[in-house]
Parts: sequence; C-alpha cells; structure tokens
Amino acid sequence: MRTETEMFDLILQTAKVLQVDAVAMSGSRINPQTQEDEFQDYDVVYIVDNLEDLISDLSWLDQFGMRLIEQHNVLGHRRLYLMLFEDGNRIDLTLCPKEYIQEWVDSEAGFKVLKDDKGLFEAYQPNSNRYWTYPPTEEEFAASCNEFWWVSAYVVKAIRRSQLIYATDHLYGICQQELLKVLAWQLASDRGTVDIGKSYKYLFHYLPIEKEKEFSALLDLSSLEKISQSLFATMNVFDREAQILAQKSGFTYDQEVAEKMMVYAEEKLSNH
Repeated sequence: MRTETEMFDLILQTAKVLQVDAVAMSGSRINPQTQEDEFQDYDVVYIVDNLEDLISDLSWLDQFGMRLIEQHNVLGHRRLYLMLFEDGNRIDLTLCPKEYIQEWVDSEAGFKVLKDDKGLFEAYQPNSNRYWTYPPTEEEFAASCNEFWWVSAYVVKAIRRSQLIYATDHLYGICQQELLKVLAWQLASDRGTVDIGKSYKYLFHYLPIEKEKEFSALLDLSSLEKISQSLFATMNVFDREAQILAQKSGFTYDQEVAEKMMVYAEEKLSNH
C-alpha cells in the first residue's frame, strides 16, 4: 500500500501535469477527531479552468494507479471521480471550475489548501459547521417527536404485513434517526454546539458507553421478530430521552401521544 507521503506526492504531481490551478483536501484526513486507519480516503479537489478538456479524455486518471472499481458522478458544475486502487488506497477526486469554488466549499465540512499559487481560495471560508448540531427550537423538537411516533405506525403496519425491508427502512431510516437527533440535541443543550460528524459518526464519542451499547442493541433487524423487539425498545428509549431533553430545555412533551402509540403497537403486535 502506498504511503501517505507517496499519495500526496502523486496527487500534487498529477495536478502539475494537468496544469491545475489549485489543489485542496477535505474529509477525514484534515479532521483531528478522525481515527487514522488504512480506510481513510484522500478527498481532493482540483480547481481547473479547462474542465471540458479534462473530461473529454479521462486516460489521465491512469496516472493514479490501477483501480479495483471506480464511480463517476456529476455534482452541479463539478465532476467527481471515486477510485479504489488495487493497493487499497482510495481517492475521491473532484474537478471544479474555478468560477464555482464556492459550490465546492459549501459541499464540504472544511478544507485544507495543498497548492494555490494564484490565491484562488483566499476569498473562501471553510464551511466548518456543516455537521454541527445546535440546540433545537421547541418547534423542531415537537416536529421530531411527531415524526417518530407517526412513522412508528408505519413500522407496525409493515411488521403485520410481513414486509421486512419496508419495516427496516422506516425503523432505522426514520425512527432511529430521530432518536439519534434527540441524543445529539441533548449534547448541544449541554455544550451549546457539537460536531457529530456525518451520519452521527462522532455522536457516541461524547456519550457514556452505556448509551452506545443501548443503541447498538436496537440494530438487530434480521427478522420480523427482531424488528418488533427493536421497535418496542426504540419507543421506550425515545420516550425516555425525549422527556430528558424536554425537561432540560423547558419544552412541552406530548406524553399522551407517546403512551397511545406504545399501546397501539402493543395491541397490533402482541399476537403477531
């Protein structure tokens, strides 16, 4: 596996060959909170003024090495090339026209300039608060609670219909995401703001290990029976954590709705 030094040299040398105007890096390699390991990507942007020339013939990508797999995407005015190499390294390379630097900056949680002889990045500030969570308003809290209890009925319906994928999607993809949001809001209520990272990946860095174990236990969704168990457990945890947040923040929490929905789920699934 090529070393970090070798990869940076390759990224900058390729930029020189392509006559790139500026190079910057984002992602985990510029985040001090991230645990260093072999799976860290090189999230790189090349600022260019000849985008059409570069995308008309992509043979220059071969300079980075042999790929196991790659993916090409269009993001607004940018082009993104995701490349996993045979030696295990991965580069997520964005080509961004220099007139659309702000578009790239807004899409990232921060960046570090690697090369910028023309000072193109000097006018742009990193969007360092992209994944910061702030204390909620009472309206946001109420909306989150309503979403959780409303969607829990969809999970019940899916279990009764033996729709495992639908049930899993709504339980993890919506209900448990609202639970994670409430946990993040609790932290923000204590700290003011908190960087929880993309997909809540840093959330449990701040919480007692028991909280992480409790949430992890909710994630066994391997059968309809396990989904039912997870749903009931998720409801109980959400109810408890929402009450804690409401008390901290001086918000009103609709306990009656919570109790009615837990009874509803019990009635519909007790003999299933």
